[in-house]
Amino acid sequence: MEYVILAVVIAVVAVGAIAGLVVSGRRRQQLPPKSQAPVITAPPTPREPAVGEEAAPPTEEPRRTVEEVQLPEAEAEARAEVEAAPEAAEEAPAIEVPEPTAGRLVRLRSRLSRSQNSLGKGLLSLLSREHLDEDTWEEIEETLLTADVGVAPTQELVERLRTRVKVLGTRTPEDLRGLLREELVELIGKDADRTVRSTKHDEGPAVVLVVGVNGVGKTTTTGKLARVLVADGRTVVLGAADTFRAAAADQLQTWGERVGARTVRGPEGGDPASVAFDAVKEGIAEGADTVLVDTAGRLHTKTGLMDELGKVKRVVEKHGPVDEVLLVLDATTGQNGLIQARVFAEVVDITGIVLTKLDGTAKGGIVVAVQRELGVPVKLIGLGEGADDLAPFEPGAFVDALIGD
Repeated sequence: MEYVILAVVIAVVAVGAIAGLVVSGRRRQQLPPKSQAPVITAPPTPREPAVGEEAAPPTEEPRRTVEEVQLPEAEAEARAEVEAAPEAAEEAPAIEVPEPTAGRLVRLRSRLSRSQNSLGKGLLSLLSREHLDEDTWEEIEETLLTADVGVAPTQELVERLRTRVKVLGTRTPEDLRGLLREELVELIGKDADRTVRSTKHDEGPAVVLVVGVNGVGKTTTTGKLARVLVADGRTVVLGAADTFRAAAADQLQTWGERVGARTVRGPEGGDPASVAFDAVKEGIAEGADTVLVDTAGRLHTKTGLMDELGKVKRVVEKHGPVDEVLLVLDATTGQNGLIQARVFAEVVDITGIVLTKLDGTAKGGIVVAVQRELGVPVKLIGLGEGADDLAPFEPGAFVDALIGD
């Protein structure tokens, strides 16, 4: 019995202990946690707004003015150069001093080497043969014809050479060279007036029209002729009347700027006669010595264009007479150049010839042929692509270059 009572007491005590533990655990869970010190964090770093987000309002930041910023020396110098660049760009290009024209052909005689080998030296070699039979004279004729001297001038020269060789008798190299030189100078014409009329007169400046077909170097020749005249002390105004070829006016203006000559130009595709008229008008106003008018390159097969060239000449003559009409011919074209010369001579009165590209051809005899065809002298020849490679034509110096020393 005592054991039963003891067991009941132990059980009651155990139940009470367990109940107390349960209640104590529930109270612990309901109590708030102990307070901790607050953690202070930095504000979030600004970032670029993502897609769909609105950008944050801009914040004002202190700014420095240009005066407050100290530039390094290199940057300051660079900035000064940039600021000065527009002024430098507006400065006129340096004006060149053209090479003197006196004796220019003598200085350029080496450019005639190809013509010298075929014509001058070829004739000397044939004339130096011990026996000048008919076959030799035929070879002499063939040499002259190949060099584009022309049929009539060739026959005339051969007959005179035959006569003088018979009279001469003995033929030393010096005698033959002197004989050939005399006859060639006579054939070319030593008494012709080859001066380009470029001095102003009572009516105003001398007016020079430069004509020719496309591709002969007409605009370039006009620019080089301006250098020739400036070198001889003339003041020049250029008229860019070739309004149909792209960049022709720009090309001529560049030539003019190099020697200080003003260029009068019109709109691309405009009336060439109007540009030529304005150029002469400007030349009168400036008191220039010479007005050079570069006309459009005319195809000699186009009748309408040739008529327009006649119109240019008539319009210019409203200011005063046209002093020179220079026909530019490509020496390499041979007989085709003579055909061009005939057609141009029918439209305007050609007063002189400019032969270009004479340094690149073996046909130096074209000088004789074209003069005989038109009855006007060769006044200038082009012997290269350099700015001062246009030379006044001198028959004696030309023949000396052909036959050598």
